[in-house]
Parts: sequence; structure tokens; C-alpha cells
Amino acid sequence: MASPLPKAGNGEQQQQQLVCVTGAGGFIGSWVVKELLLHGYRVRGTARDPADSKNAHLLALEGAAEKLSLCRADLLDPESLRAAFRGCHGVFHVASPLSNDPELVPVAVDGTRNVMDAAACEGVRRVVFTSSYGAAHMNPRRSPDAVLDETCWSDYDFCRRTENWYCCAKMMAEITATEAAARLGLQLAVVLSCLTVGPTLPQQGPSSSNQHVARLLTGAKRAYPNAVAAYVNVRDVARAHVLAYECPGARGRYLCVGAVLHRAQLAGMLREHFPQYPVTANCSSSCGVFLFFVPRCKDDGRPMARPYRFSNQRLRELGLEFTPVEKSLYEAVVCMQEKGHLPGIAKAKQPRSNL
Repeated sequence: MASPLPKAGNGEQQQQQLVCVTGAGGFIGSWVVKELLLHGYRVRGTARDPADSKNAHLLALEGAAEKLSLCRADLLDPESLRAAFRGCHGVFHVASPLSNDPELVPVAVDGTRNVMDAAACEGVRRVVFTSSYGAAHMNPRRSPDAVLDETCWSDYDFCRRTENWYCCAKMMAEITATEAAARLGLQLAVVLSCLTVGPTLPQQGPSSSNQHVARLLTGAKRAYPNAVAAYVNVRDVARAHVLAYECPGARGRYLCVGAVLHRAQLAGMLREHFPQYPVTANCSSSCGVFLFFVPRCKDDGRPMARPYRFSNQRLRELGLEFTPVEKSLYEAVVCMQEKGHLPGIAKAKQPRSNL
């Protein structure tokens, strides 16, 4: 078994470490790269085409000129992965298909297997794998009073029957990573992120999760579903990855969830802080759960879905302090305004939490 990694703050040793981030140009991958550079690591980021302009924001990061390099790699090309991982102490496997296409399930699984095999071949000591709460919470048999934590798994057959191929892919990829780590003797920590919101980096386009917020904010969605979802700040996700890498004893799953909200709560927060936007037409909720005016719900007349309880204690024990969800939403919207992805038609009301 590999020896423990030097802890954060062990300056010279830490700064000598080279780590690789797959999918470095994506929303989460970019913030992981930024966080690693701030911690003094030398970083090699993979992309299908490093010269693509969509990766230019990485080269503008603080410390990138001295400590960041980009290389071409494809998850289905083992040799390109081995070249990317050569000389690395650790790998952050963030890259994954963000689609509900069933044909991409084997891509996610085979790509993860290739990453783990290539990491072991190149002498990598530790892997941090980006999974999803979609691999944990999609289980209709889980009691509404149960606490979602790292012991929970989604029901694969249920996900398959409901054609939730993204969750199927994340489940199978995580299982593949876990089994490969045991087989190959790799240290593995898994971060299960959820709907990730917050600012994008300069020159980077809006993320799919931020676009989800924008559609509700601008009234592009005529109604929201009677459903709940989990949210987390992108900075927290990046910090979770680095904490899981730096803590010598960090193993297994870490649920990275900051808050669970009904879509009514989400819309209410947006309306409170951005009152001049046409958030989908209001209606009075009479379900007894929410006593404020909220946008029209597709399932009016049915009991309002209850946000489930969850535990992010394992990440808190590593030292992660989660950002209040109101601040995350505020930062996401203001960032989209500043970049011209949203019309800046109103002065925002800042969240009560410190900014």
C-alpha cells in the first residue's frame, strides 16, 4: 500500500507534487484546478482538445503560467491516459458524460476503468473520483424519514425502468472505480456532488446547473415540478476534492450536499433577492408546507414533496464549511448577469449571510 500523502501546509513536499485532473475544462473540473493551484500543486489537466478556446480560462488562472499544463486525453484511449498520468502522485477523475443518452453509460464505465488501470500502471498513489448524489438518492423504497448519507445507493433497476441513464452511469462508474481500487491497491476517495451552482470562472460559459436557475428566474419554465433537489456551491465541491486528497485517512464516499430544497423554496429565494425578474407566475400555496407566494406548481392539489434529510458530516469532519445556499444562488445569478447570460434588469438584494 502506498504511503500517506503529505498533509496540506507541508509546503515544499506539497508544491513538488504533480497531480492530474481529467475533464479540467468543465465547470467542476475548472474549479478543482483552481483550488489545486492555490494549494501549490503542479497540475496537468486533460481535455479532448487542449487548444480549444473553451479551455482558455484555465490558462488565465492564478499560478497557471508556472504550474499548469494541458494535454490531450480521451477516456476510451488508455495510452493517452497513461501519458497524462505519467509522473503524477494523484489523479482527480472529474470527466464524465453529462447526458441522459443510454449509449453513454458504457462510456462512463469503461472510461473509469481505463482511468484506474492507467493510474495504477503509472504508479499513481491516490485517486479522487467525482461521483453524484444521483448514485445515492434515487431509491423509491427509502423512507422519507431516512437520512441520506454515504451508505445509501440508488436503485439501479428503478433508474433503468425510468430511463434515468445518467444515474445508472454514475452508479456503475463509481462501483467500477471502487472495485478497481481494491484490485489495484489504489487509495480512493469518492466525492458525491449534487446540483452544483455558483460563479463560473472568467471566460467560461454558464454551467447546466446555473442555466437551470436562469430558466426559473426568467420565467422560461412555465411551471416547476413538485419535487426536491440537492444543491451545493461549486467552490465547496472543489474544496471537497482537495480535502479528500490531502487527508491521509480519507477513504470511501463523501456526500457533498449543502442544502435540499423544494423547487418552491428555490423560486422563493430567487424572487426575494431578484424581485424584478419574471419568476414564473405566482400562486398561493395552500398545502400547509410553504406559506409564501410561489410560482405555479405542475402538481397543484397534491401534497407538496418534502425535502429529505441528509448528512454531510464526513466532509465537515475533513474541515469543509458549506456555503449557504442563498449565497450560492446569488453568486450564480450575479455572475450570469455580469457575463451577459442574463439581463441585468434589477439591483439584487444580497443574502442575509455574509458575502
